[in-house]
Amino acid sequence: MNEMPLTRISASAEKQEGIRHAVRCAITMGDLARLASPTDVDSLTTLLADPEISGPIYTLPEEICSRTIGDFVERHLVERQQGKGLLMISSDDAGEVSAYQDIQVWPQWAACELGGALRGNRQNAGQGGLGVAIAIAWLFDEIGVDLICETAALDNVRTARLLERIGFTFKGEIQSNLADGTVRPSLYWELTRDEWAVLSKTTLS
Repeated sequence: MNEMPLTRISASAEKQEGIRHAVRCAITMGDLARLASPTDVDSLTTLLADPEISGPIYTLPEEICSRTIGDFVERHLVERQQGKGLLMISSDDAGEVSAYQDIQVWPQWAACELGGALRGNRQNAGQGGLGVAIAIAWLFDEIGVDLICETAALDNVRTARLLERIGFTFKGEIQSNLADGTVRPSLYWELTRDEWAVLSKTTLS
């Protein structure tokens, strides 16, 4: 079974501790998002109750309800204290959760996986690509990783096109571990710090 990240370059002890410290101290992702808390559970549950949003995402609980999403939020808060995970949310003008960013961090490889979703009524307004670009810059500049991984279901054409447009390199298929203990094949991409430095000055400028 493939395990992320596929590309593994050992980070120095100093680099690892710097990443863990940045994760523990993270509160906001610039102007895009903020740290999720237990008070966001109901609104986040409402967002994820839409199967069009939650269905393709393997990292979410199999059952979407206040209890499981509450556990989901709490688990990420524990991971934040360990320096290896974050759950960030974006809100609309009414204060309702409109998007979330799920970040799994591997300090030993200076790498992370960026996942998440955007509410349907915001997906065709260019906000998805902009949000991913902001998150990428933040992960490289503020958290300090050198590699970002992305996965998507085999039939998730929207995400595949977005990642390829941004500049992620497609690496093939891997086996993703689902919340129910089973596995599923997923498409897999990577983006390095050096690649982003070039892309952000050219095609994304």
